[in-house]
Amino acid sequence: MIRYISIKNFAIIENTEINFHDGLNIITGETGAGKSIVIEAVSLALGSRADTAFVRSGQEKATIQMIAEHKGQEYIITREISASGKNICRINDEIVTLGHLNMLCKKLADIHGQYDHQSLLNPDYHIKLVDLYRKENILPAKESVAILYENYASLQAQKRELVAQANRDKRERDFMAYELQELKAANLKIGEDDALEEEIALLQNSEKIYENLSTAYQLSSEEEVSVLASLKHISGMLAEISPYSQELEDLHRRTDEMYYELEDISSGIRDCRDRSLFSPEDLDNSIARIETINKLKNKHGKSVEDLLKYQEDLEEKLLQIDDLDHIMTKLDDELTKCETALSIACDRLSEARKESAAGLEEKITAELTQLNFNDADFAIKFDKTESFSAEGRDTVEFLISTNKGEPLKPLSKIASGGEMSRIMLAFKKIIGDYDEIPTMIFDEIDSGISGIAASIVGRKLMEIAGNHQIICITHLPQIAAFGTHNYKIEKSSDDAKTYTTVSALSAHEKVEEIARLLGGANITDTTIKSAEELIASCDR
Repeated sequence: MIRYISIKNFAIIENTEINFHDGLNIITGETGAGKSIVIEAVSLALGSRADTAFVRSGQEKATIQMIAEHKGQEYIITREISASGKNICRINDEIVTLGHLNMLCKKLADIHGQYDHQSLLNPDYHIKLVDLYRKENILPAKESVAILYENYASLQAQKRELVAQANRDKRERDFMAYELQELKAANLKIGEDDALEEEIALLQNSEKIYENLSTAYQLSSEEEVSVLASLKHISGMLAEISPYSQELEDLHRRTDEMYYELEDISSGIRDCRDRSLFSPEDLDNSIARIETINKLKNKHGKSVEDLLKYQEDLEEKLLQIDDLDHIMTKLDDELTKCETALSIACDRLSEARKESAAGLEEKITAELTQLNFNDADFAIKFDKTESFSAEGRDTVEFLISTNKGEPLKPLSKIASGGEMSRIMLAFKKIIGDYDEIPTMIFDEIDSGISGIAASIVGRKLMEIAGNHQIICITHLPQIAAFGTHNYKIEKSSDDAKTYTTVSALSAHEKVEEIARLLGGANITDTTIKSAEELIASCDR
């Protein structure tokens, strides 16, 4: 519920404050005085998009501040729009995004402009009203449909992807089979390429290796004065003198150790020499093998480990292609089960909607009768779509006949602008009883109506105000007379600027304002009396 709004430097409003109340708050004023600007300011505070054109000429920024209540919680909402384009939103002095503000304010107020009734001409909006009317029954059914549809859509996407992938794979099957055969024939092993590189290096240098090992062995063991023979001779001489001191004994021991170590090394050199005999055939085989491996590595841009993984992937893909019928049959079974469950859930949702529609038809017909559509007939038409959606399979359209004997036709082909305003009011009355939005704002709902119809609209607004706060801008005295709280917008100017102010009216001032709406600028005793009678008639 909106309690207060302050508007500063907004369009032609320099500085004005309005305290709103429970019940029916009516705002009137001369044409061009700025009535719609007040609603625009309220709309901005409630989260609509800002425009720098709203900043009052010569000022740096426009500021709108609103105090609202919802479910016992008070909110202080502030919007600042600077001439430079900067836009700041605050809730309880905390800066928030416009999206956050908009989400909160959807729970605070519903604004109905003079063209909003056109949404009633759109059948897409009709199903939303049906769902809202009995939402406690429809919402669970909608949630069930939405969950099943998500699964259904996912399975359909899987099937489309599987078919597309299978078609691509079938075109590439021969190529994949060739690559798999090539990889299998290569019989790759992890680490084999590194081992081959080492082996080739050895084979390519085998002659030099053999010569060096032979010479080393000759020098260590086979020569007449070999290293081993020399060490043996040294060890013998040291053995003869070792008893004479510990130092000589240590030298003898170390020489012996060196002799046996060198003897072991010499044996190793001999064995290595005997194994390093050059084999051109082994070299050719190793080079051919490494070329095969490197060719595959370069072709695919992969390591041996990655090539082996690629081989596994190819085997799996080929199995999938060969097993496509089985996979598709399994997926089709899942789809059939899901589609059956979804169809049942859609039928349940449709039944819940039709029950809601039956009650809504009754309510709307009764409201239309109260709004002076005495011969109106109203019906809600259902059709079933071929395809599923997250919302079910229903299409809904409102049909109406406003004259006796006339066939039911879509709203867009029947109702005039004035009739649409009253029809929208009927919906607002019914749906308003079922939502939790505390405030309804009507901007010139009286467009296209006058006389008795205006009085009927005024009385209906007063009736809705029994459960909601209503803020309504009007130029019709028949509607203004029903106001429990009346406000007047006035525009004045001096040599430099134009100013708009909003004032709460006393009971006497309300009579004068109604008289002005009835008789124009020249208020007479007759128009005053007519205004008093009009206000008195609203209490009956």
